[in-house]
Amino acid sequence: MSASAFMPPPGFAVCRIADGRFAEAVGPLYLHAAAPVRFGLLAEARHGNVHGAVHGGLLMTLADQVLGLTVMLSVGLETPVVTVSLHCDFVSAVRPGDWIEGEATITRATRSLVFVHGSLSHGDGVVLSAAGVWKKVRGSAGAGAADGRERERRR
Repeated sequence: MSASAFMPPPGFAVCRIADGRFAEAVGPLYLHAAAPVRFGLLAEARHGNVHGAVHGGLLMTLADQVLGLTVMLSVGLETPVVTVSLHCDFVSAVRPGDWIEGEATITRATRSLVFVHGSLSHGDGVVLSAAGVWKKVRGSAGAGAADGRERERRR
């Protein structure tokens, strides 16, 4: 089934949360905004590996999006966040044509860090479990811009 003819499950719509240009190459990513918030992706042939399964790199990218977007929704979309660490465990395989859903839960938040865990699933089975840490960064352009301003101030 091609993504252009695909109709997501009820309640899911294309996710419009800005997550950078890289995410455009992976998706479309879908969002189910009702609690608990969930994200979804239709695995396509382009996401496959040589064994006919969805590539682990795609699953890790999806986990980064699901956990990161959950953090963004938690801290507010106006607060930039970046991934500090992401740990993923592969549990089972999925194939092109499969619908993959992901959800995440914030487990702890400090002034500058947010800890989160989540999972990707297909049907009733877990595909991948993940845990990570995100950092809130100052300035709308992210940490790189803040570092550049600090270097300029020292000159």
